[in-house]
Amino acid sequence: MECLIIDDDEIARRTVQHCAERTDFLQLVASCSSVPEALKIIRDKQIDLIFLDVEMPEMTGIDFLRTFKEIPQIILITGKKEYAAEAFDYDVTDFLLKPVDYPRFLKAAMKAQSIHNGMQVKNENGEDSIFIKKDGNRLVRLPAKEILWIEALADYVNIHTKDARHTILATMKSIETKLPVKDFIRIHRSYIVRLDKISEIEENSVVIAGKVLPVSRSHKEDLFKRLNLL
Repeated sequence: MECLIIDDDEIARRTVQHCAERTDFLQLVASCSSVPEALKIIRDKQIDLIFLDVEMPEMTGIDFLRTFKEIPQIILITGKKEYAAEAFDYDVTDFLLKPVDYPRFLKAAMKAQSIHNGMQVKNENGEDSIFIKKDGNRLVRLPAKEILWIEALADYVNIHTKDARHTILATMKSIETKLPVKDFIRIHRSYIVRLDKISEIEENSVVIAGKVLPVSRSHKEDLFKRLNLL
């Protein structure tokens, strides 16, 4: 996994850099002291994972998360526990408290690796599919057309089909980037739905296969733009 460190504290940055260099499945692309410096790299290179400090002078880590809709997996790093609740509103992969120690760093990095490797979109005979990890390292193909909706569940997501529910380790942000954009839409912080499976729409909800799912105010406009309304 190609990773990037963003932290204005040189000592903390070097600590995380040392941890990344000890981890064989991570390839450190750059270690940056500010968000503007990192943005130049993100625009030019493929980055899979960012270790992001919360408290920085020019732009905080939370400001960075608010600015971008599509960013790589994020592991937030801070010295204050109170940022944890807000951080997970942005589907971060994990949250590390300073001073960072290697065992906890490795646990967070392995979680990111599992998410990175556990789901892949493939085109097989022109059909979009997701490969989900089941029973250890076994990958099972799930055609995207069979997915009804996806629901966030702490560190996991539930993928609902007509006949089954698949629970996998992933964030909503990571799974959203791997789904066909033309077929799926985020309707809530905790829900992604397949557009052609919606049978009814009420003011603040949609119905799919008899299940009522909430539509948040911030996602409502996007939903109505995507629908064929008469």
